[in-house]
Amino acid sequence: MSSQKPLIIQSDRTLMLEVGHPGYVECRDFLALFAELVKSPEFIHTYRVTPLSLWNAAALDVSFKEITEGLNAFSRYDIPSNVTIDMREWYETYGKLVLQKVAPDCLELEVTDSRILERIRNIESLEHFWVDNDGHEGHEGQDRLFIAQVSRGDLKHALIKAGYPVKDLCGYLDGEKFEVALRSIDLNNNSFEMRDYQKEAVDMFYCSGQKTGGSGVIVLPCGSGKTIIGLGTMAAISSQTLIITTNNVSVRQWRDELLLKTHTEESDIGEYTGRVKEIKPITITTYQMLTHRRSKDEPLHNLDIFTEHNWGLIIYDEVHLLPAPVFRATTAIQARRRLGLTATLVREDGKEDDVFALIGPKRYDVPWKTLESRGYIAEAICIEYRVPLSPDEELEYAHADNRAKFRIAAENQRKKEIVCELLENHTGENILIIGQYISQLEKLAKELGVPIITGKVKHDEREKLYDEFKQGHIKILVVSKVANFAVDLPDASVMIQISGTFGSRQEEAQRLGRILRPKKRPSHFYTLVSKGTTEQSFGSNRQLFLVEQGYRYQIRYF
Repeated sequence: MSSQKPLIIQSDRTLMLEVGHPGYVECRDFLALFAELVKSPEFIHTYRVTPLSLWNAAALDVSFKEITEGLNAFSRYDIPSNVTIDMREWYETYGKLVLQKVAPDCLELEVTDSRILERIRNIESLEHFWVDNDGHEGHEGQDRLFIAQVSRGDLKHALIKAGYPVKDLCGYLDGEKFEVALRSIDLNNNSFEMRDYQKEAVDMFYCSGQKTGGSGVIVLPCGSGKTIIGLGTMAAISSQTLIITTNNVSVRQWRDELLLKTHTEESDIGEYTGRVKEIKPITITTYQMLTHRRSKDEPLHNLDIFTEHNWGLIIYDEVHLLPAPVFRATTAIQARRRLGLTATLVREDGKEDDVFALIGPKRYDVPWKTLESRGYIAEAICIEYRVPLSPDEELEYAHADNRAKFRIAAENQRKKEIVCELLENHTGENILIIGQYISQLEKLAKELGVPIITGKVKHDEREKLYDEFKQGHIKILVVSKVANFAVDLPDASVMIQISGTFGSRQEEAQRLGRILRPKKRPSHFYTLVSKGTTEQSFGSNRQLFLVEQGYRYQIRYF
């Protein structure tokens, strides 16, 4: 079987890749340019092509010719004609709607396809966007429409929901100038220079200040230095910057990196959090702070930070976590440069198209395994242990409803035996034990006699424990999902995942990312699931994104 080509393309646009084929790795990396992994059993991995995956490929200047030639090179059989036609139509939709500025308060939407123009003219939900500009609107044969400047974001959002991505060439406001310069020697007296791919990512985003750049998403694994790319972008633009991240620990980490690796003064960096509310040339806040209100009827006053200050750049750290109110606020700031940073564009709510429309298309992406092979992130060995329930838990599981079934499986008491065995196998290493349920984590931490960090632990105590872990004074740390994102623990080399958020692919990727800082030896990522339960089924879905990146999970039984 493997003597033939590795890919089977079906008329429903399903792409089936043979895992054991010698050409598997090359074909997998090719498919990652324009398709997404749907299923990954042992022998055949299933991909699908979507309009959004092709729009991102187009935005990255992956030519349609390159896609079709690659499919022909890898496909075992002739490509069904309808697949090529559908893919071409989706791919070519990107670039057919171009938004440009024609006057200070007026934008022009040029539509190069008369069929699309006629369709969007007659979509009732879009009618309120069109304005009369010197009598042009509505004229026979007119290939453009006019909208008010203030509708820039709302129109792009509405059009992508209708299936039409907009290429935005309206340009950006420069914002208040503020010089940011990178150091060549950091404050720890270590030489500092951006890596080649980090420089390339900055260049791909900024595009030398042209209208074709200035908004979009950089996708790189945890531990690869996305914060450094943020600093490099700030240096390229050199204007006042708002940075939005996931939690107060991350706020501090951004601040520390700015002080360590740039010539920025501490007095020029502000924190806008629950503890401190400062607006400075560089201001760092959290998504939670922006959406905070004392009651659900109260307006989201903190969102005014977007519009009340003359930012030249807004950085969205972990952009895949953007909450709905921040999406809505982002529609009003399309004239500001917007950089999204993430390890995965996967959103469990399926709103990847919102990120595309309002933050921008994917500008840069490197497979995780590529960076691993170059020594920029650690080699990771992924192992899933399947653990049977005890007889009592098995009986309880059999009589429970679906949601209760998942929790019973997640809190399987026998998982502790494997945790103890793994701790013994990795004596002396820096180990994180992570899980979903606080009661489960608290019980395990107490039984093991090790410290624990959850959302209930005060910020100062949390930072103290993280620091002690970094310094090696603590070798084992139990953490809840507060450690999923933007926690810099560079020496962690073992992650034991005892439970997770159902089938969350993004969570799986983020958790593996906690142990990917470069090291002399491989890191180990262990996932414990209850055998034959819904947790095992969800576990297969959780692993999809990482399998797509080239990681393989070894399966072991306990």
